[in-house]
Amino acid sequence: MTASQNQTIEGGGSGFLDGQMLIAMPTMRDEQFARTLVYMCAHSPEGAMGIVVNQPASHIDFTDLLVQLDVVPASERILLPKSAGTVKVLRGGPVETGRGFVLHSADYFVENSTLTIDDGICLTATLDILKAIAGGRGPRSAVLALGYAGWAPGQLETEIQANGWLNCPADPDLIFGAGVETKYDSALRKLGIVPGMLSSDAGHA
Repeated sequence: MTASQNQTIEGGGSGFLDGQMLIAMPTMRDEQFARTLVYMCAHSPEGAMGIVVNQPASHIDFTDLLVQLDVVPASERILLPKSAGTVKVLRGGPVETGRGFVLHSADYFVENSTLTIDDGICLTATLDILKAIAGGRGPRSAVLALGYAGWAPGQLETEIQANGWLNCPADPDLIFGAGVETKYDSALRKLGIVPGMLSSDAGHA
């Protein structure tokens, strides 16, 4: 993430999965997406983009990143608000893993930098939001994802037809909840599916 990295993402419309959660089926062959939960930020005929919300980034602390990115000097780290220490750092997907994407509540918005996705969930991919969080002016809820998941035109639709993904409505707990390791099972329960009972041999109707 750099100060000049402003990203505009065109969302989809009716019939697309913007603002939905993708739930990886047990048949998922790509190890990067096994048992993943992906919040869909954009979905259109041009492709799709989402953030994996249930894979923590190992050995990376949000306050460490603020220092590494020169958002705050190391000497002032102790002065950061407590809210900064609660922001989780996630592995958002295999694309552009060196970039940061912040999913957050809609109480923070920067014109031309923040994308409103759905139901009060926004995405900002510039340093502005990190500076706001460091200064105690950030959103009420936020997670920082390193990288994202991307699909070429028609690719996601093909994967869904091949029983690669389920989808369910998103909610703040699935995105920002503290229990990262339980989000996958929680999403299945939203569909009335008992975790562990989902067959890996799903067929077509």
